[in-house]
Amino acid sequence: MMGLRLAAPGERLSILCLGAHSDDIEIGVGGTILSLIASGVRVDVTWCVLSAINPRADEALTSARKFLKGAEEYKVELGSFEDTFFPDQSRSIKQWLAELSLRVTPDIIFTHRGDDAHQDHREISRLTWNVFRDHAILEYEIPKWDGDLGQPNVYMPLSQVAMDTKVELLLDCFGSQRSKDWFDAETFKSLARLRGMECRAEERWAEAFTMRKLCLL
Repeated sequence: MMGLRLAAPGERLSILCLGAHSDDIEIGVGGTILSLIASGVRVDVTWCVLSAINPRADEALTSARKFLKGAEEYKVELGSFEDTFFPDQSRSIKQWLAELSLRVTPDIIFTHRGDDAHQDHREISRLTWNVFRDHAILEYEIPKWDGDLGQPNVYMPLSQVAMDTKVELLLDCFGSQRSKDWFDAETFKSLARLRGMECRAEERWAEAFTMRKLCLL
């Protein structure tokens, strides 16, 4: 399996993370962010949660600060769009993202998978591609009861430390979600173990993404 490095230790990498809800980025790409920081890449992260209203706004801020500890720079931006009604708010969300695009020029964008079963996730993915037309975009996955896991084509192997830290932070930061039967260490580790098996990760764990388009320079 061929590997491509996002950035080498010491290099600067600008990242835009987009999530519909307060825990989406952490679930989908949290381990990757932790791994890049731990490897010595100088990450500059803009971390955006589109639906983050108290108390979930507090959770989003606390979690972002912990996941981004050690980043070169980071900025957290929270929206207040209504949960589960994103398609009906498409015009306003597109304007929010368009204004964001005037302020950030990321090397890579992490967003939701385009065929995710959750309507909010799909809308964010669609608008990401619509607004950010000249950027590298990786779509992350969120496990859920719908059973909509796809066939990713990009993998980020995770160390045992990164995997353990990701799970620990998820369970610690999102008290509002702990009552949900799927929000537990077993769910997060099971998916990461499956993706680690698929890419033959040295330490068994991985996060996986879908890349629709790539231009080699």
